[in-house]
Formats: sequence, C-alpha cells, structure tokens
Amino acid sequence: MQPKSSPKHFKETMGTLPAESSTMELQQLDRDAAPGQTERAKWLLSSPNPPSLWHELRSSIRETVLPQERKKQPRTQGHVLFLQGLFPILKWGRSYSAAKFKKDLMAGLTLASLCIPQSIGYANLAKLDPQYGLYTSVVPPLIYALMGSSREIAIGPVAVVSLLLSAMIQKVVDPSVDPVAYRSLVFTVTFFTGAFQAVFGIFRLGFLVDFLSHAAIVGFMGGAAIVIGLQQLKGLLGISNFTTKTDVVSVMEAVLYALHHSWYPLNFVLGCSFLIFILITRFIGTRNKKLFWLPAMAPLFSVILSTLIVYLTKADKHGIKIVKHFKGGLNPSSVHQLKFGGPHVGEAAKIGSICALIALTEAIAVGRSFASVKGYHLDGNKEMVAMGFMNIVGSLTSCYAATGSFSRTAVNFSAGCETVVSNIVMAITVLVSLLLITRLLYYTPLAILASIILSALPGLIDLNEAYNIWKVDKLDFIVCLGAFFGVLFGSVEIGLLIAVAISFAKIMVDSIKPSTQVLGKIPGTDIFCDILQYPAATQIPGILIVSISSGTLCFANASFIRERILRRVFDENETKENTKEGVLVLILDMSNVMNIDTSGIYSLQELHKKLISGGTKLAVANPRWKVITKLKKAKFIDKIEAGWVFFNIADAVEYCRRFKINVLDNC
Repeated sequence: MQPKSSPKHFKETMGTLPAESSTMELQQLDRDAAPGQTERAKWLLSSPNPPSLWHELRSSIRETVLPQERKKQPRTQGHVLFLQGLFPILKWGRSYSAAKFKKDLMAGLTLASLCIPQSIGYANLAKLDPQYGLYTSVVPPLIYALMGSSREIAIGPVAVVSLLLSAMIQKVVDPSVDPVAYRSLVFTVTFFTGAFQAVFGIFRLGFLVDFLSHAAIVGFMGGAAIVIGLQQLKGLLGISNFTTKTDVVSVMEAVLYALHHSWYPLNFVLGCSFLIFILITRFIGTRNKKLFWLPAMAPLFSVILSTLIVYLTKADKHGIKIVKHFKGGLNPSSVHQLKFGGPHVGEAAKIGSICALIALTEAIAVGRSFASVKGYHLDGNKEMVAMGFMNIVGSLTSCYAATGSFSRTAVNFSAGCETVVSNIVMAITVLVSLLLITRLLYYTPLAILASIILSALPGLIDLNEAYNIWKVDKLDFIVCLGAFFGVLFGSVEIGLLIAVAISFAKIMVDSIKPSTQVLGKIPGTDIFCDILQYPAATQIPGILIVSISSGTLCFANASFIRERILRRVFDENETKENTKEGVLVLILDMSNVMNIDTSGIYSLQELHKKLISGGTKLAVANPRWKVITKLKKAKFIDKIEAGWVFFNIADAVEYCRRFKINVLDNC
C-alpha cells in the first residue's frame, strides 16, 4: 500500500477528485478561515479601477504648473497661485529684505567677475564670437530668476554644452566657411533645446534625464574635460590652423604638426603664467574659505592685466593671438536667424535633444546638491520648465544654450547668496560691461581665455567618484569607461551613444531575466524572507512560496519567469521525494510586480494549467492595484477561483495549511 503522504498519491488524488467534492472542500475552508482574512481578501478583490492614462497625464500637468496649496485656497486666489507657481519670485519676493539684497549684491558682483572671462572663453569654445558668450550671461539668467526655484544656481554658458554645440554643429556647417549659417544653426539648436526642456517639464518626463546614469555622466564629463583641454592647445600655443575634430588622436596629430611648422612660444609662456596664477589662487581659496573671492576674481584680473600687457607692449605684432572682433551693446534680436524650414532642421532638432538632456542633467544635479545643503526641495520638473523657457527666449536674443554651472554656482554659494537676485545682479553687471568695456577687450590674448577654461576643467574630472563606482558596481564602471573612451577617441555623440547603449543593455538584461526567490518564514514571526539571504528562514512543508523581483511582468520576461517557477516546483518535488513530501500549493508573491500586460497574464494562465496538471494549486498573494484589475478583466481570477487570491503571504500560508490538512485527511 502506497504511503498517504507521497507526492504521487497527492497528484493522483488532486487529479481524480470530483469537481463537486473540491468545491465543497473550498467552501469548508472559506468557512473555517479567520474573519479578518476573508475581509482582507474582499478588500483586495473589490478595489476600484486605477486612474486612466488620460487622468494621470492631466494630473501631471496640473501638478507641474499649479502649486499644491491651490486645493486649499478659494477660487478667487486661483490666478494668483497659478502665477506664483509659474513665477516663484512673486511668492518669495514679498518677504525679500534689504539684508538679503546686500548679500545677493556682493554674490552677484563676485559671480560677474568670474562669469565675464569664462563666458568669453566658452563662446570661443563654441566657435562663436566673444560677445555671444556675454549675451548668454544676460538674458537666460534674468528669465531663470523669474521662473526658477533654485536659490544658488548660477546660469550661463558652460564648457560641456559649448563643446557639444561646436563638435556636432560644425559637422553640418563649417564655421570658418560660413559663420552666418553656423550662427543661425546654433540659435535654432538653442530653440529646440529649450523646447525639449520645457516639454520634459510640462509632461513630467524627467525620467528621460535618468537615461544618462550617474556613471555615464562621470565618464562623459571626464572625457569631455580632456577633449576641451586639448582644444585649448590651439589658443595656448598660438596655432592658426587647427583640426575641427574632437578626438584625442586628431587633436594630438594637429598639435604635433603645428609644433614642427607654425606656433608662437610667447602665447604658451603668457598662457601658462596666468594659468599657474589662477591655480594658485584657487588653492589659497580652498585652504582659506574666507578668501573665496580670490579665485573668483583671478580670471577677470588675468584678463585685464594680460590685455594691458599686450596693448602696452604691442605683443600682437610679435605673434600673440588676440580676440580682435568684439561687438558690444545690447543683445540684438535673432528671431530672423532661426531656420525651421531649411535642410538642416532635422539635425538641429537632434542636436537640440542631446543638448537638452546634457544641460538638464548638469543643472538639476548642481541645483539639488546645493538645495540639499540649504535644506529645501528642488522640483526637477519645474526646473525643466524654467530652463526651457530661458533657452527659448535666449534663442530669440542672440544667446546660445545656457544651463547651471557647477563652478560658478559654488562661487555664488560661497559668496553668501540668498536668492536668485544674485543672477539678476550678475546679468546687469555683464550688460553694463557689454555697453562700456567691450572695446577695451580687443587686445585680450586668446592664450588667457584658454588658461581660464583649462583652470575650470579639473572640477569635471572626478577620479574619486570613478573609483567608488568601480568598488560598488562593476557594470556601472563599464558604462563610465564606455562614455569616457567614446568621447576621448570617438566623438561626443559616440561617447553618449555608448553610455546609453550599455545602460540600456544592463536594463534589458535585468528586465528579461529577473530573479525569483524562494521565501521562508522567520521563526516566531509572520515575516517571509529569501531563504538564501536569511538561512534562519524555514520553508513550510508542502507549500512553496516564490517571489518575483521584477517590477513588471510583460512580454520581455513572462516566459522566462514562468519557466523559472516551474523549474523550482520540479526541483522542490525532486528534492523532497525521499521525504515523501511534494508541493501541494505554490504561493506566488506579486508584491514587487507593479504592472502586467497580456503576455504576462497569458504566462500566468499557462503556469496555472501546468501546475493543476501536476497536482499543485496556485495561490496569488498581494497583487498590486493595476495587476489585480487586469487579472479580473482577463477572468484569470475566475480560473484560479477568488478564494486563492490573498491580501498578504501570511493569509495565504494559513489558508494553504488548512488546505493541505484537508487533502491529507482525504488521502
């Protein structure tokens, strides 16, 4: 006679029990169930439908534009709150004081002293005339001051975005051949950059920025810093003809060629002298926080002193390369220069989307870093809207793409800024400079601009963070290296493409082949944990609890998860054969699964069929809102019977224990 508890006998019994007998047993189990357990299961099965896609989209737009306080206010104040949500300056401006203005004034003047020489240098990096860098430090900061919510961030041109523009746009239009068409394309790209940023913010698409992971940004910034530094060898060595390529091999070939033919050592001596001076002042400012103004003033002092030296000694007649062309005055309109119908509009949109992501990533990272120090929250979506509108307006007023600068924001913070009024002070100071002193900058040597940019590059190379990435996650380090070497030996686009491709591959591997864990009960508790992570957790005889670690059960991973679960059931039956104990019930913990598609539902149906044919019941524990709604609509709940859907694992285990006892009694 075969033992009552053998797995074979369980399966034969389950397969031959009449439907009426099985139903009666389940009804008896339901009657024996604890009242709380039955009530909780009813809550789960009778939950309302989740919000529709259109409702979620409408709510996202409302939350982005309108402040949360509007719900608590009468309708008469709705327009005021709307304007305050769109222009935060209207809210905090009412409590602005003279004491705060004094701090913002000093911070803004200090910021301008650093911003003016950097803006001229970054314009040169973007292959634009110097005045366009100063234009970019006037209009975008003013627009951001009205719409932005960060108190410390300093807006203007930055090295990485300037490199992006020159590296990608000059492949479409050569600035040395047709500077007018190149400039028009820069403004068009800036318009698309702002448009993409505004759309990202309005529709709460900030997650798109996260496609550029932290590791990718670290690698990209490091590679870009080296490329930018190599590009500055043109000004530092006084080279007239230089390669338009950005990869390290082409740049070094151009430098070696120039060293054997035409270069002017005086440029190198002048540039290196002031570079050493700027780095020394930065070292002093780092050691003594009270002297923060010294490294901030050093670039402007270097520009003024070097310009005087060149002017008084007529060094430009002896090989020193100077700026020469420098047009001052107010920002001219560039509306007529935007080209939306030309042959390059597609390229402009593509470059604009890349610049939008890079600029947003840098700005939001900078803004949130300093906001956390000051103890307030920065809304990323509102920041995107502010950045978008400032670049759209900037593209209409002869500005190129602007964003938040880490180096200038650090100076602004150290100078004691209280609000974005420091940006307004900086913008007005730069505007006054455009009106009064641009003619004096005619003799500014290019070697000084190169040294100013070079002095800002060490902050972009973060070796400590790269080492931390290596220690924590080797795959992330591969992403970092891919971005770094892609930018260094390929191009800016190739570096970004490699980083995003590796990141996506990592996501796809994790999504297609998620892990499934066997859970056991911690003795003396109702807590169920992974038996591999917690050896103290014990399995319940006859009951197998499997947890799905994926956030979604979809076409990409449904078949893989189904086969993994079936294999676990098979392995469990094989290992328990000697103890004459098989798997009577499989409890599927779906607490981690946030969503499911039709492929996932079909896979569960196939799993249920195979389990039933093998004499194993399927129970579902803790399905999430969208999951249980779709399972009900697909009538999957009817197939496994509503009594086998549970509020949590503890309820499922208690029910399945009684089911096991009933089956054993009938064997």
